[in-house]
Amino acid sequence: MTPDRKEQRMHTFSKMKLQGLLIAVLAVAFVISPSMVRSQDVANGSATATLLAALVVAAPNALAFGNVYQGVAKVVPNNDANAGVFTIAGAASAQLSIYMQLPDYLAGGVGNDRMVVAFSTTDATVDSTVNIDPTTPGGGGWPNTNPHAFPTATCLGGGGHAAIFLGGKVIPSVNQTAGAYQADIVLTVSYTGS
Repeated sequence: MTPDRKEQRMHTFSKMKLQGLLIAVLAVAFVISPSMVRSQDVANGSATATLLAALVVAAPNALAFGNVYQGVAKVVPNNDANAGVFTIAGAASAQLSIYMQLPDYLAGGVGNDRMVVAFSTTDATVDSTVNIDPTTPGGGGWPNTNPHAFPTATCLGGGGHAAIFLGGKVIPSVNQTAGAYQADIVLTVSYTGS
């Protein structure tokens, strides 16, 4: 065996011996002190959510002024049998954002004439019970409310229901065209997240 070859073999043997010694030292260190080897840890958490029931809005009764006369205004209070009724169903006690788009005119008659309709700041009542009869509002709610700006604290009742009773006033002109008149009232309701 040549001296170079012998030297190379000794070097390889020394390297293997050193590697074996290093592995043995690491193994002993792990057994003696596992916390020294472990420099991180992992934990699993979770995210949860409960989706509330979707809102369902309906308009079972129209605001019905009935027969009116030229030049004679007619009022329907919000606690009258002819008041408009809107129902809301959803998650119990959830706070709502309510916007009611109210018309300025009813259209109809011959030639699509227009009749003025007006809503005062007390023409709506919000009833947070299951009642949908405007003549006998339930115990919970917001009576005589402004239909142009519902209270921010408006919410569904404990059973997840509410109703809005809407009154108003039509003001026919002295030469109002005879015939049937109508306009849309659009109620938009959404959860506030509160």
